[in-house]
Amino acid sequence: MSKSVLLNLSFLFAKPTGITTYAFNLFPHLQPLNPTLLIAPEAAQLSPVASDFNCYPVPANLTPEQGSKGHLRRLLWTQLQVPRIYHQLRSSLLFSPLPEAPLFTNCRYVVTVHDLIPLRFPKRRSPLTIYFRYYIPQVLAQAQHIICDSTATAKDITQFLGIPANKITPVLLAYNAEHFRVINLPNKEKEKNCPYFLYIGRHDPYKNLHRLIEAFAALPNYRDYELWITGPRDERYTPLLEEQAAQLGITAQVKFLNYVPYEELPIIINQAIALVFPSLWEGFGLPVLEAMACGTPVITSNISSLPEAAGDAAILINPYKTGEITEAMQAVATDSQLRSHLSTLGLARASQLSWAKTGQATMEVLRKYL
Repeated sequence: MSKSVLLNLSFLFAKPTGITTYAFNLFPHLQPLNPTLLIAPEAAQLSPVASDFNCYPVPANLTPEQGSKGHLRRLLWTQLQVPRIYHQLRSSLLFSPLPEAPLFTNCRYVVTVHDLIPLRFPKRRSPLTIYFRYYIPQVLAQAQHIICDSTATAKDITQFLGIPANKITPVLLAYNAEHFRVINLPNKEKEKNCPYFLYIGRHDPYKNLHRLIEAFAALPNYRDYELWITGPRDERYTPLLEEQAAQLGITAQVKFLNYVPYEELPIIINQAIALVFPSLWEGFGLPVLEAMACGTPVITSNISSLPEAAGDAAILINPYKTGEITEAMQAVATDSQLRSHLSTLGLARASQLSWAKTGQATMEVLRKYL
């Protein structure tokens, strides 16, 4: 089986988002397949286990870090160079942890689809909408098989793209248990900050942050709390959210933290009253699971994949109803027994999922097509 599987990690870079977190945590568990990693040398250095694999160096300018140019370069590289590498290494299967693969070639491949949000919430003239509308359907049509993060995403693939359900396998994601865990902080450390609710993620409209800010402003004692919004600043959306907070008179209470380094996330999650994640749609929702693993109560949406991620361990709200978000935040903030109960349920839920399980389930799919 040596060098028969290619694992396309050309998109990995230093600031992990959802897909890069998935790939970094998944690939070590695929070692029994002895895959060759298509990975930039700089990205390989970010993982201590990459040196245990066969690595084929690829250009470092193919990642989302380079914006649209990086995406375009990666698509061209995938189409023009991956088939050459595939045949050079006498591969029998390419696995791509995102839905990208060379089209109209004799490369056999399996891909992972994380969500179809750009089709569910299309943006006019967005390159991402074009990518999902024209490129991804062709990739999925030619794939040997498709892995996805949740049953909700599997249904979307069938509904939006007409792919047969028997060609799709949902495999739930996980979290890094050594990183996201309960941290017993000294009281002095806890008292540094005003009690705060936490959101983790991008600032796109489908993330529903405008309703979260409105819900926070409606708390009876909102001045006693803060709302911390992490995620990279986006000039298309963040200024609108800042303006909304100003109009509501809560600028002092709403903190925009920009991108928070991965190593700092467990501390701010542990100290939060609750993670509030009222997204209108998710392929899985990693922050929900990561917060549960830290013993932090979770308030999240009752739609898409989020109930799959949360199980019975979160307060599920209708994300379109601001009042429900406010009520949930108020309940968690004022009821210590509820916080303790949600913490216990969350830790139990998180313990059911691991990257080892995700890796094993992924390997079982890949082995069928070797």
